[in-house]
Amino acid sequence: MASKSTARLEIRQAKLKDVRAIGDLVRRAYDDLPAYTQGEIRGQINNYPEGCFVAKLDGEVVGYCASMRLDERVALSDHTWEEVTGNGFGSRHDPTGDWLYGDEMCVDPQVRGTRLGRRLYEERRELAEQLDLTGIVFGGRMPGYARAKRRKTNRADTPEDYLAQVIDSKIHDPVLRFQLANGFEPAGILPKYLPEDKASRGNAVKMVWRNPYVDGDAPPKHRLPRGVESVRIATCQLQSRAVSGFDEFMKQIEYFVDVAADYEADFIVFPEMFTLMLLSAEDRELSPMEAIEALSDYTPRIRQRLSELALSFNINIIGGSHPTRMADGDIHNVAYVCLRDGSIHAQEKIHPTPNEAYWWNVKGGDSIDAIPTDCGPIGVLICYDSEFPELARRLVDEGARIIFVPFCTDSRQGYMRVRYCSQARAIENQCFVVMSGNVGNLPNVANMDIQYAQSCILTPCDFPFARDGIAAEASENVETLTISDVNLADLSWARAEGTVQNLADRRFDLYRIEWDKRVGNIKDPLGEQHVTGQKRPIGPHGAGGG
Repeated sequence: MASKSTARLEIRQAKLKDVRAIGDLVRRAYDDLPAYTQGEIRGQINNYPEGCFVAKLDGEVVGYCASMRLDERVALSDHTWEEVTGNGFGSRHDPTGDWLYGDEMCVDPQVRGTRLGRRLYEERRELAEQLDLTGIVFGGRMPGYARAKRRKTNRADTPEDYLAQVIDSKIHDPVLRFQLANGFEPAGILPKYLPEDKASRGNAVKMVWRNPYVDGDAPPKHRLPRGVESVRIATCQLQSRAVSGFDEFMKQIEYFVDVAADYEADFIVFPEMFTLMLLSAEDRELSPMEAIEALSDYTPRIRQRLSELALSFNINIIGGSHPTRMADGDIHNVAYVCLRDGSIHAQEKIHPTPNEAYWWNVKGGDSIDAIPTDCGPIGVLICYDSEFPELARRLVDEGARIIFVPFCTDSRQGYMRVRYCSQARAIENQCFVVMSGNVGNLPNVANMDIQYAQSCILTPCDFPFARDGIAAEASENVETLTISDVNLADLSWARAEGTVQNLADRRFDLYRIEWDKRVGNIKDPLGEQHVTGQKRPIGPHGAGGG
């Protein structure tokens, strides 16, 4: 009887589970160029998953290419890699763009010669043809240029001279020859394209392939249909009340989870420090440091019960925030995001308020990343973090379309700071922002004397969205659950065809956010460490850019 062996080679669309392996591949492929952060790879995949492919040989990722769609004005203009890719995140992807732009292509050096590069190029070409795009463009490296500039024979004094000699076969450049052999044509030099690429002296060749099935004189106008990608969100405005212990506290939480699930909500978000009411069960009023220590003891039980509720009620729970003692002994303010698939994610508050730092000695976290869910990537900014626009921009660059803001404010002034900044984050990032706050008071619990909140679901301000940029809001200072449907497809439309297009219109030639280059870890209170990836200087790697 004939037998059939398992296929050794698989080429498929890249997935978030491939992020770590892709990062390892890039480091192997380009040891002379800065490595990607895992956040940048997540952004490339989240922002345009259809344009990212991996090649797996015998179960190992050995090839990767990332692409995005761009308008011809951007794709064919002079640009740098940082400008065109949104600092490596692929965040300038335009779903109405008529060109496919290749921002990364790499193959493991150990398997070169297996034509993986050609196969990945074919995936891109097939995608461009399926979408009736005008063509493909990318910045191609010229890694022999630095050597050729120093040679006595066949010397190339300028990148233009080097390119001409490569075309005339007087100089052999394996990267450019490979691209020329795959049907790409040079359309000029991109100076200062990638300053870190010393072998190319920072230059790249603008390489272009035109789709033969599209009339070049009348390129198609790609419009984004006003589709429907509905997500139902519930925000809980929670009353602080005295409880006898953990079980009674969780009954209050389960009640609201149950109600939100009955309304078939996809998410429910609770306020910052929503577990502080557990302190009312103590025999005496605790000092601030004693209170934080007592609350931190609940961390394993909080995580477990929220995860159980998410699974049993089939809903994603953003667990407000909870003060937690980390493995290194520091206290952090942590939001536990418990998804209905059973996974648990932790997002630390980056900026403790002066009160948190003084009374509770709370320390700030050092990592902010989008969290994958079954409704797409989301982000969490705990209260004061919403007042720092760099954090929201980082989350949106990684693909987040909904940002949850659990907050805890004692006065209207404090609340309005969070509210106005959250509305600004929704407008400038063209995303939804969901606020959830505490109301009421807790006698004998330090720092919870009074609370002020008006929880809400905020939108950008453009035609597809609710009047005044408010999808729904609660009444002030009453316990309630506020529920609204939001259409994620409206965000895609607004970013591509809205009255203003904040994300696309950023001046990458003038400014950028550059994150710390040190290793950043999310510290787990149970002693584990979730590595989020090495920070690197802003810049790419890409063999042939594409």
